[in-house]
Amino acid sequence: MEKFIPQQGYYRRLRVFRVTEIIYDITYIFTRRFLSKGDRTIDQMVQAARSGKQNIAEGSAAGTTSKETEIKLTNVAKASLQELLVDYEDYLRVRELKLWHKDSRKALQTRRYCATHADSADYREAVKVRSDETVANIAIILIHQADVLLHRLIERQKRDFLINGGIREQMTRGRIEYRNSQKK
Repeated sequence: MEKFIPQQGYYRRLRVFRVTEIIYDITYIFTRRFLSKGDRTIDQMVQAARSGKQNIAEGSAAGTTSKETEIKLTNVAKASLQELLVDYEDYLRVRELKLWHKDSRKALQTRRYCATHADSADYREAVKVRSDETVANIAIILIHQADVLLHRLIERQKRDFLINGGIREQMTRGRIEYRNSQKK
């Protein structure tokens, strides 16, 4: 008999979750290194980074019984990271620091590294010694990569819903299968 409430919690295996964990760690260090204590932006940036990560986990858990909630929370993660992206861009702009052009040597090199490295410890060490301009640009690149991964995750969640249906449909199928197995 098919399980109609599949176990979730796969989020820790998702590359996007690991990337958002890196974004959170970088943001935590960045705000403490480069923003003045008491600056309200610190809390805003850290909360946006946290929301990007936590909503992936919460959506995964909620997906056990509500595919709608899973998709919504994944989209909240995506929206939170967009808010964080704007904060990093604002930081660079108002301080007249350089936002790396997507095709610049630094951006290409960083994108290649970020696309193949997902160990938060490596990033935490690296950002402790980099300039604010460099750390902000690394975070921006990671946010863009997470955005693409979240878009793909939402598309997969939508496909899963179309194929498997929601909890009510799965429960009905499970009940029918059970009844049919009892008749034999």
